[in-house]
Amino acid sequence: MRTSRRASYDGVVVTTPVTIPYQRYSVESAHWWIGRALRGLVDASGISPRDIDGFCLSSFTVGPDTAIGLTQHFGLSVRWLDHIPLGGASAVAAFRRAARAVQAGDADIVACVAGDTNHVDSFRRTLENFSRFAADAAYPYGAGGANASFALIARHYMNRFGISREDFGRIAVSQRDNALRNPNALMKTPLTLEQYMAARPIADPIHLFDCVMPCAGAEAFLVMREEKAAAAKLKGARVLGTIERHNARLDDVVQNHGGWIADIDDLWGMAGAAPGDLDFVQTYDDYPVIVMMQLEDLGFCKKGEGAEFVRSHDLTIDGTFPHNTTGGQLSAGQAGAAGAYIGVTESIRQVLGTAGPTQVKDARLGLASGFGMINYDRGLSSGAMIIAGEG
Repeated sequence: MRTSRRASYDGVVVTTPVTIPYQRYSVESAHWWIGRALRGLVDASGISPRDIDGFCLSSFTVGPDTAIGLTQHFGLSVRWLDHIPLGGASAVAAFRRAARAVQAGDADIVACVAGDTNHVDSFRRTLENFSRFAADAAYPYGAGGANASFALIARHYMNRFGISREDFGRIAVSQRDNALRNPNALMKTPLTLEQYMAARPIADPIHLFDCVMPCAGAEAFLVMREEKAAAAKLKGARVLGTIERHNARLDDVVQNHGGWIADIDDLWGMAGAAPGDLDFVQTYDDYPVIVMMQLEDLGFCKKGEGAEFVRSHDLTIDGTFPHNTTGGQLSAGQAGAAGAYIGVTESIRQVLGTAGPTQVKDARLGLASGFGMINYDRGLSSGAMIIAGEG
């Protein structure tokens, strides 16, 4: 069994997963969505807002505010604060920072929240202001938004490893099947592989069902010491291992790997587990090519074998490899920075046996991963966590 020298998260639990049902468009502000998530944490946990002494926020549309502004907006008085602008890697990073703060005694109860609104023009504005690199080196030359960047990554990946659109399609189709069991998913129409293949092109080889639907929504969870959760009569999940890496694999001319590949042995060693031990996996899924990249880099198969892995496994809730059991962002919707959290909140529910219609039978051990902050040819941030049930 692999070992790791990283300090464990003993004594800390993650609890009270909250999802605020998504809407395609919203006239409300990001603050409203984030506030609903905070209220959801309070209502579900029974913990007074006065007892929340740590706050961690991720949002693309809350500007010009950051986490500090929202403490006044919501009447919080905290002794530990963080604002994590890491896109799809934000949830893993939020847990890591919150857990270490709790272990150090810098906070007792940390509310980790991600939320965004989706006005008619808010997604366009987010793209326009996403990064200095995009504003200076991509948009002036006609490359606009994530679709073009992921088309470059996907085509390069397909050419290098012999992957077909059908292989990506199996991921999208299985996630739609899962979404049909998720009452909060925005996509409620079954999707066949034939429909996936026939969908209109967006930025070749990216077609319609390779893309997430931007929407409004929020996700949240609490991080606290085990004894605090027990005193509040809250079921808490344990995190056995985490990794986080930014701007990895500089030798990839176009992205073939994410940062997971640099630290994967530490992840499994810290958890004392192996890929075959897991009951489910929640990968960040802004596009199917990134799902396949994670399946390889996280150790479920070797690099270049992702297509065969997808062909040989059933990725649905009742299948041989339950994956993105909510339907993921591809079929539940991408609520901005909350997209980083959907796999984590679902993982907490899975290992605590509270996932309802998306529950994997006897799920006790799972993985959630994140990926974010795309520039022209790569995503800069990545992370993963292995989560277990009580006991």
